[in-house]
Amino acid sequence: MTAALIIGAIVAAACVAVVALPFLREPKAADDVLDAPGEREQRRLAGAEERDRALAALKELEFDHRTGKVSDDDYRAQVGALRRRVADAVRALDPPERTEPKVPARG
Repeated sequence: MTAALIIGAIVAAACVAVVALPFLREPKAADDVLDAPGEREQRRLAGAEERDRALAALKELEFDHRTGKVSDDDYRAQVGALRRRVADAVRALDPPERTEPKVPARG
């Protein structure tokens, strides 16, 4: 029984050491490099940033309208263009999937 406990303790300590070893090593400068995003990823990031800017502008306009900083006429004049800008940015990020024509089921 005592031998089993000792072996179990040794195995547990070895497991802890193996799991902790990557965290205890000093990192190398060569390992701390990010890959440059590819062209497709850069376009996706630019689209996401445009979407976020458009949504922020729309949110700010709506907040300003609710708080009375923007009149109803000014709000109506600006909200349509901002909503189109948001919709265009969202569409650009999520292009429609190509769908196969559905074959009618036989039966």
